[in-house]
Amino acid sequence: MTNYEGSDLLKKVERYEAAVTELKAAHDDVKDVLIEAILFDRWQQLGTQLGFKAEQPAAKTEEPNRDLAQLNQQISAMSESWSR
Repeated sequence: MTNYEGSDLLKKVERYEAAVTELKAAHDDVKDVLIEAILFDRWQQLGTQLGFKAEQPAAKTEEPNRDLAQLNQQISAMSESWSR
C-alpha cells in the first residue's frame, strides 16, 4: 500500500466514523422525540379517563390594524420598564 492509498483510506475511515457518530446522535434525537410523543399521548389518555380535557393552545393571531392608542400605551409601558 502506498502512502497515498494509506492516506486516502485513513480519510475514508474518518468520514465513516464521523457518519456513524452523526447517525447515532440522530437516532437518539428521534428516539427522544418519539418517547416524548408517546408519553404525552399516554398522559392525555390518563387525563381523559380522570375527567380532564387537554386543549391545544390557541394559535396567536396577528392584528395588523390595532388601535393606535393601545399600541402607544404598550410602548409607554415598555419604555417605563426599560428605564428602571
